[in-house]
Amino acid sequence: MGRFAGGAAFRLESVPSPCFTWFAPFMSDLILHHYPPSPFAEKVRRMLGLKGLAWKSVTIPRWMPKPDLMPLTGGYRRTPVLQVGADIYCDTACIARFLDGLEPRPPLWPSGTRGLGTTLGAWADQVLFFDVVSVVFGTLADSVAPELVEDRRRMSEGAIDPKRYQADQDHLRARLRAHLFWIEHSFDDGRPFLLGQAVSYPDFCVCAPLWMLQRVADLKPLEDMPLTRQWLARMDALGHGKPGELDAQAALDVAAAAEPAPITLRHEEFPAGLRAGAAVTVAPDDYGKDPVAGVLVAANAQAVVVRRTDPRVGTVHVHFPRAGYRVTPA
Repeated sequence: MGRFAGGAAFRLESVPSPCFTWFAPFMSDLILHHYPPSPFAEKVRRMLGLKGLAWKSVTIPRWMPKPDLMPLTGGYRRTPVLQVGADIYCDTACIARFLDGLEPRPPLWPSGTRGLGTTLGAWADQVLFFDVVSVVFGTLADSVAPELVEDRRRMSEGAIDPKRYQADQDHLRARLRAHLFWIEHSFDDGRPFLLGQAVSYPDFCVCAPLWMLQRVADLKPLEDMPLTRQWLARMDALGHGKPGELDAQAALDVAAAAEPAPITLRHEEFPAGLRAGAAVTVAPDDYGKDPVAGVLVAANAQAVVVRRTDPRVGTVHVHFPRAGYRVTPA
């Protein structure tokens, strides 16, 4: 066993993962690139809390440009991003799998929950999240920073539009309320968490947009949902682990001084007839579709990894989940 600088343990042998065996003999600090109001960043901060991990916080801008993030990701602009030396993990689904491999106890997917938990989490990350965004942005339409409005409009190709949301609030709030009752009735049998007695991955996925919703003082969406409020209190108690501050340039220096960790594939499965060494681009297939160009390193049904270089950080591996991302020959 070894320890991070902040005190959290790591293993010198290979770290288990559902996708890859990832070797970490020279483990770097966990560095989270995020900003405080981001619900997806809150999802990861709470997973770090569950694991009791030490991590470094780099605050990034809420909208583009993000000049100290792009050298690491090669264009991926969504929040958050987890950096471990010269390995860059994009998308909270990918970050969750990495954290569960790094520190398996307590697990994000208790025994028998991986399929259902991942499916429920994907619903929360997409459907529930955008339900909440439509209500929050519609409620705050007259006070949202113009730069944020324009950035989200561009990122979503016009789908995120606070004024349109504002005009349709009756319908949008009714739709969200229906989904909130689904969550409330999940606890009818007295279970403390969504899938039973133990906290699991979908708890974090569902909690994050509700955390965003509760931050809007004008909304009282959970007043008649006591079971959901009690569950949220249990999620709050997980905390954020052991954070510390780090300068953005220092994070780039960490990447520049490191080498990407070796990867051994399990169940190799390359997309569209591609093979390792092919020049590709990877981009989300829903919103924020800025492509990341690089050399395909590894892929299977759950993840894809590309190698790229940048003058400020040298060579890095950028990790993505397979679901929700398009891999295209460059």
